[in-house]
Amino acid sequence: MPAEPAAARPQPPYYAAILSTWRTDEDPDGYADMGARMVQLAEAQPGYLGRDSLEGPDGHELSVVYYDTEEAIRRWAEHAEHLVAQRLGRERWYEAYEVRIARVERAYHFQRKQEDLPEGGDLPAA
Repeated sequence: MPAEPAAARPQPPYYAAILSTWRTDEDPDGYADMGARMVQLAEAQPGYLGRDSLEGPDGHELSVVYYDTEEAIRRWAEHAEHLVAQRLGRERWYEAYEVRIARVERAYHFQRKQEDLPEGGDLPAA
């Protein structure tokens, strides 16, 4: 089950900051702590609507963070602690990254009802 289903977000339009990162092979000293702090700060940011994140075994990470306005994204990009994290990402943790800003025009979702799931709550393996 998704931790934060799309249905919890408002009706479009809203905005998405899409961050793709590729980690270096170097020691990730402080990376997890900084990531947790950035999530905490982002969630407290005015205009924050939610986030989705995935991490691959190859060090590629994809995060989509949703905001109500482009201005909210701009304020987050300029947040003092976020600026420090960005600098450290370039210096220590990332081989590369890409940021894209998008306006969400339409959104829809499907979510299986809990009572429709097999015993144990997990979907069967494909």
